[in-house]
Amino acid sequence: MTVSNLQAKVASAARWSVLNTVVVRIGNFAAGVILARFFLSPYDFGLYAVGAVMLAVLLSANEMGVSLAVIRWEGDVRRFAPTVLSLSTLSSLVLYLSLYFAAPFAATALGSPAATDVLRVLCLTVVIDGIACVPAGLLTREFRQGPRMVIDLLIFVVSTSVTMVLAVQGQGAMSFAWGAVAGNLVGLAATAVAAPGMLRFGWDRKIAVRLLRFGLPLAGASLLVLAMVNVDSLVVGAALGPVALGFYQIAVNMSGWPVRTISEAARRVSFAGFSRIADDTRSLASGYASSLSVLMAVAVPACVLLGTLAEPLIRAVYGDQWAPAAAALRFLAALGLIRVGYELTYDCLVAAGHRKLLMGVQALWLAALVPILIGFVHPFGIAGVAAGHVVVGVLVVIPVFLWALARVGIAPRVVAGAVGRPFLGGIAVGVTGWSVFTVVGHGFAGLVVAGLAALLVYVPFVLPLLRRLRPVPAAPAVPEPVEAGI
Repeated sequence: MTVSNLQAKVASAARWSVLNTVVVRIGNFAAGVILARFFLSPYDFGLYAVGAVMLAVLLSANEMGVSLAVIRWEGDVRRFAPTVLSLSTLSSLVLYLSLYFAAPFAATALGSPAATDVLRVLCLTVVIDGIACVPAGLLTREFRQGPRMVIDLLIFVVSTSVTMVLAVQGQGAMSFAWGAVAGNLVGLAATAVAAPGMLRFGWDRKIAVRLLRFGLPLAGASLLVLAMVNVDSLVVGAALGPVALGFYQIAVNMSGWPVRTISEAARRVSFAGFSRIADDTRSLASGYASSLSVLMAVAVPACVLLGTLAEPLIRAVYGDQWAPAAAALRFLAALGLIRVGYELTYDCLVAAGHRKLLMGVQALWLAALVPILIGFVHPFGIAGVAAGHVVVGVLVVIPVFLWALARVGIAPRVVAGAVGRPFLGGIAVGVTGWSVFTVVGHGFAGLVVAGLAALLVYVPFVLPLLRRLRPVPAAPAVPEPVEAGI
């Protein structure tokens, strides 16, 4: 495949991915607002958050990282896909059975013994994910984001419908759990249809050994990532209980909406794209810098406005009963910018083959984070936990990742050049948004006017960067050389 053809495929996949992620995120966000306003209490959200934390941890190590071989490895996918499916399904079953028996102890340790049944139901999605990862990986490998959008919309419609019906019936946190299971089952069926022939079990010992050598470091790295992302919820739940965790979860949801929308859209194509140019240092550096500048151009105004107008936004969206969540949202919005850059960097380093280096960086991050969060939670509550994340991010994570990027040929000045304009624009956004809101007055109308004014001020800073999104015309296809099988 030529560079121009690859760029065209990546650009097309990126557009589908952005549309998909935005639509699904808007839908999920709207459903969460309705549930929080009318049907569920902070206590219910706290119980669900316990289950979501455990689910995220299990999913990070679910298929031992072997499913990424479907995206990364050269050769005929169908030769090694059956072994991938066997490994991923077996590991997911073992993880679920372990969780089933450990659920009462895990829920108690997190300060929410009543979450036991929620854990046992919600984590059934681990098994479904272990089966679906192979056909889903093929869609990612081939940049087929159109079918992925249809599948994700089906999952959203089914899971949201089931959750809403059960919530209206008074099922509380359990409505989330059964909704997730129903949606994922439909997603598995749709993925199997979109990638026919990929749900075929098989076993090749040599391939299995190679898969484990490839995947286990990635699974370890992912587990560290999820530990870093969720250790704050673990600390809040264990130290402050499910009600405080419910408030914190609302802040996490709101701060993560723009971040997850942007990062998920990018990650559906970034790893596959970086993998194709990983052997060319100059192309890798250029691709990383361009991607980072565009991601930051989109993420900065959203995160700055979330942090600047945290309390009025919480009150306007979720209602007055959720106002305590604003204390954490102010800091989590800043953390969101760090995570956008981190997730892109993660994909770049993995594609470049620096998995062990990445694990070392993540281990250092987690080691610095845990004592800070534990020390901040009792004197400062949920705001202290969120602030502790930012302190570690700025003082530890950013410098270490700059060093790691330099190891693969991406100098700090390249990173600085990519984020300079968005960050200067972010300062203007914060000052403008708060000033206009203070003058116009409180309420939804004030938020809209302040947001529009801030965005108008921001446009001149990033317009040159956004022009880089223009698609590259595809070159005529040329025959590819035959790749050797694994």
